[in-house]
Amino acid sequence: MKIFIATLFATLILSVGPAVAAPEDEVRAAFDRFVVAQNAHDVAAVRDLLLDSPGFLWVTRGAPIWGRDAAMKRFETLYQGTWKLSPDSSSLKVVMLSDTAAQLFVPIMFNIGPPGQSAPDTPFLMNQTLVKSAAGWRIASILPIPLPTPAPAPAK
Repeated sequence: MKIFIATLFATLILSVGPAVAAPEDEVRAAFDRFVVAQNAHDVAAVRDLLLDSPGFLWVTRGAPIWGRDAAMKRFETLYQGTWKLSPDSSSLKVVMLSDTAAQLFVPIMFNIGPPGQSAPDTPFLMNQTLVKSAAGWRIASILPIPLPTPAPAPAK
């Protein structure tokens, strides 16, 4: 009987296995890797995080950029100047659309400027759609919405 109980206990312990991350946490981790890669101007890492599809969409400055290759050309140009993302991680929200699709929303501050020029803070609401592939979560769309610059306080 003791052997049976010990075997049952060992089977239960081994069947629990390591904890599996929730899909929302996996999506958040993919976004965190995207921000790190963007701020490092790491072309290879950014390319790996974008969905390799002609249906990939990035809307930038009111213009659509379709496909990963076209997006990477644009990122490479932007990386020649100042390009920094600072998300408000405490406000990041992930909504699971299905087991393999998620919507991510986060307020984010961009510092974008041409080479050799200062880069002002520009607030955006970042929206991304991510899909789960065999290689993990990949960004299928990037839809940043610029926020109006706050009006200066009136002089007293």
